Amino acid sequence: MIKLDKEACIGCAVCASMCPDVFEIQDDGKAGLISQENIDCAKEAAEACPVSCITVD
Repeated sequence: MIKLDKEACIGCAVCASMCPDVFEIQDDGKAGLISQENIDCAKEAAEACPVSCITVD
C-alpha cells in the first residue's frame, strides 16, 4: 500500500515527475495519490522524496 502524508509534502513534484501514473500535483500545490498500481515506481519516488512523506508497505 502506498501512503502519502500531505501535511509533510512540500510540493516539490519529484514523485509526480517520476511516477505520473501514481502521483499528481493537485490544486493545493501538493502531491496527491491517484493510484495504488505501480508499487515499484512508488518505492523509487519514496526514496527520492526530500521530506520522506511517501511510504510503501
